[in-house]
Amino acid sequence: MRTCRYCATKGRYSPITAETAVSAGSETICPSCASAELEREVAHAGGLTSAARERLEELMVKVGDLDRIVDLLSGELDPDLTRFDTVSATVGEVSPVAVADLDLHPTMSETTRGRFEELLPVQSRAVEAGVMEGHDQLVVSATATGKTLVGELAGVDRALRGEGKLLFLVPLVALANQKAETFTDRYGDHLDVTIRVGASRVSGDSTRFDPDADVIVGTYEGVDHALRTGKDIGEVGTVVIDEVHTLKEPERGHRLDGLITRLRHVCPTAQWVYLSATVGNPEWLAGRLDARLVEFEERPVPIERHVTFADEREKARVTNRLVRREFDSTSSKGYRGQTIVFTNSRRRCHELARKLDYDAAPYHAGLDYSRRKTVERKFGDQDLAAVVTTAALAAGVDFPASQVVFDSLAMGIEWLSVQEFEQMLGRAGRPDYHDRGRVYLLVEPDGRYHHAADRTEDEVAFTLLKGEMEDVSTRYDEATAAEETLANLVVGGAATKRLNGQMVGDVDTERAVARLLDWGFVDGLDPTPLGRAVTEHFLAPAEAFRLLDAVRRGASPYEIVAETALADEE
Repeated sequence: MRTCRYCATKGRYSPITAETAVSAGSETICPSCASAELEREVAHAGGLTSAARERLEELMVKVGDLDRIVDLLSGELDPDLTRFDTVSATVGEVSPVAVADLDLHPTMSETTRGRFEELLPVQSRAVEAGVMEGHDQLVVSATATGKTLVGELAGVDRALRGEGKLLFLVPLVALANQKAETFTDRYGDHLDVTIRVGASRVSGDSTRFDPDADVIVGTYEGVDHALRTGKDIGEVGTVVIDEVHTLKEPERGHRLDGLITRLRHVCPTAQWVYLSATVGNPEWLAGRLDARLVEFEERPVPIERHVTFADEREKARVTNRLVRREFDSTSSKGYRGQTIVFTNSRRRCHELARKLDYDAAPYHAGLDYSRRKTVERKFGDQDLAAVVTTAALAAGVDFPASQVVFDSLAMGIEWLSVQEFEQMLGRAGRPDYHDRGRVYLLVEPDGRYHHAADRTEDEVAFTLLKGEMEDVSTRYDEATAAEETLANLVVGGAATKRLNGQMVGDVDTERAVARLLDWGFVDGLDPTPLGRAVTEHFLAPAEAFRLLDAVRRGASPYEIVAETALADEE
């Protein structure tokens, strides 16, 4: 009978069998000693949380090889060990609706039938639920399942019939640019398409923006600024809110909530289509938005989810190997594998892109428009093996990637939420291009991105992989309640209380107005010049007070900008 030599050196007798033996170098040891050795290696690598240690111990017992497990701590890519799970492809039983059976405007019918003959499942369900009859809808379905066309079918068709313009709203400038180009390419010969993004509010005007256009593609802030400054956006027939789960974000959620309410006030007859890939409480949200829920849980291709451990220095090497391996492979549909690498800063985007052997490019909101378009074109033409990006791509910019690599599980200094994580990993694998998607989490043992971070990266990794989708709701504190109430006053006047009552989040109108009076932002129910300036520039109360203090003490504009930047860093 074999015995464990490690135990023997300590005066213990420990028999081992073929089922319990763990290989360690040239000998076999018992599971207890193997666990102790693994603990020592983990401590040397920087320590892991209990969830990560349990994962490694489970793998060690499964494969019976300590060395293979220790190799994971230095970024080795043994697929049998890194694979956490495989999310199977799922296709629901939905009878497809033929495009020819839709009562579409001739131009819309011709354009749509030129692209496909039948609608995808989520599109078919939306049609069955009355999207073409003007019913408001919340459409929840995975990335790359065709949600955007639901809003396009309703909005463009109505615009072509002269029944009001389409307002298509997205959270990011990069996404707005892409959508505007798509609409121009498809319908530009028949409809005027314009764009309204947040940058236009700096000068108060934009030479590109035509409020009389048939299709207005805009960012949330860009269109909200038009409302706050009293611009007439004309008769709107359809409003599409893409990425509506933004409602839950602490920084931007309340502004989207307010924007929806203000648009409802100025566009009372419009049809509303809300789109999202990730909502934990779809029934509740549909009720709050007074919309019909169209939900389709489909994953068009399977996704393998992998975890491997690597410190910051090793992550670039591991990423390079993953990108090379993926780009060297070709799907059954004839496309090379391409990778999206998510990281937590613009600086890191450039740093990683330079370290990859194959052609790669950084992609983030700090790049000018022409450079971003060049990256998008080269990726689409398969001239790039990878793009390295911050959150800019997570919200749906259309890159047909087969693999997603998480160099970081944070955006900035904040850990990803389950919702953000699911949105980002959903970029891996497109049914028209790939047979499967791959997702790799590169986890730094005991890694933190901020000294006050409450968790480490390995702990966050397993929380995300096992987590449940968060509910989408908007929560208000005193400052955000006052900010949105002020914007509602500017746009809605005496209707402010009604507007506040229609918001997804709960706002105490009387308390909010009392604070606005105390701060001098309103006089009665009329905004003061100061209040108008605050709301037109999307200032939170604390930001407004800081600027006021600086102006009153005679600070120069340069000093004010510097103080504001430093305050934002804090």
